[in-house]
Amino acid sequence: MPKTADKAAEMEPDELTMPDQPDRLRSGFTTGTAATAAAMAAAYILAGKRAPQVVAVRLPGGEEMAIRILESSIINADEAMAVVVKDAGDDPDVTNRAEIGAIVRRRSEPGLVHIIGGPGVGKVTKPGLAVPPGQWAINPGPRAMLRENLTPLFSKTFPGVEVEIFVEKGAALAEKTLNPRLGVLGGMSILGTTGLVKPFSNEAYLATIESALAVARAAGLTEVILTTGRQSEKLAQAQRKDLPPEAFVQVADFFGDSLKQAAERGFRKVGLAVFFGKAVKQAAGHYNTHAHKNDQDTALLAEWLRESVDADVEKNLRQALTARAALDILREAGRLDAVSVVAEKVAGEARRHSGPGPEIRLTVFDYDGKKLTEI
Repeated sequence: MPKTADKAAEMEPDELTMPDQPDRLRSGFTTGTAATAAAMAAAYILAGKRAPQVVAVRLPGGEEMAIRILESSIINADEAMAVVVKDAGDDPDVTNRAEIGAIVRRRSEPGLVHIIGGPGVGKVTKPGLAVPPGQWAINPGPRAMLRENLTPLFSKTFPGVEVEIFVEKGAALAEKTLNPRLGVLGGMSILGTTGLVKPFSNEAYLATIESALAVARAAGLTEVILTTGRQSEKLAQAQRKDLPPEAFVQVADFFGDSLKQAAERGFRKVGLAVFFGKAVKQAAGHYNTHAHKNDQDTALLAEWLRESVDADVEKNLRQALTARAALDILREAGRLDAVSVVAEKVAGEARRHSGPGPEIRLTVFDYDGKKLTEI
């Protein structure tokens, strides 16, 4: 039998499987870095200096990054604006190529950098995020970066400034993100811890999971449902109409990390909603279910079911190239009941990652969205 399978045959119905991260991919910069660069360019011309084509932004790690300015202009004697095109590198970021700008205004209060949001920047409406409800969704990292970079530019020219950050078409872009689910309404968040965007950043997605869990906990929820993507989430929501949207968290391949975070947040019940292929990977003990060969997993599946199915079915399972093919074998043999063995193993692995705290529940779906088993 061949050792590899057609890639399309391996794919799960969900859409959040994290891709590989080859070294050739190009890094970019965050919305926070873009906003800082725009504010710096505006501050330069407000202070009577020549409009810059490029500014050097000092990042939180101490290094500097050159950012190109798309446009800048004086609005009046007390206001100037500039715009930067956000470059996410090779990361599939919804804000890539978005125009992020800043209006800088003179203020009379000495030494202050007052930061507000403008059109296209969201406001926080739910507790649990880095910024409290009622404030503009400009995270502490970008706020600190703005203040560090701006203060030297105006401190000898005028007492202080107000910085208004805006994002062109930000409200429309935000609808393509998890912002509405997290309680950030009306526009985008201005984010960034390091100031840099690493392609397909695992750290960034883990931070999104952590934020979603924090919002759910702050909403007073004691139960959360972890799904591997959009399709499994829809199926879980149809099953659990008693739970609000905040209870459902898309965790992609981060099986172990998400369970650990949920336990640390103190959830009493943690549900898992997964398709069969991901369930097999989770049962196999993969902390992260990305980039593990299916032939190894189906061999394990055959071993788990050795005492539950006849010899011919076991042999066919061992030769199956994908979990999808293995499920077809079980279906043809009339042994879909054997999926419960996989579910029990998933529950055991989930308990290993979460510790003794939360109650673990699990639903496994087939590739047409039909429930195979539930524990």
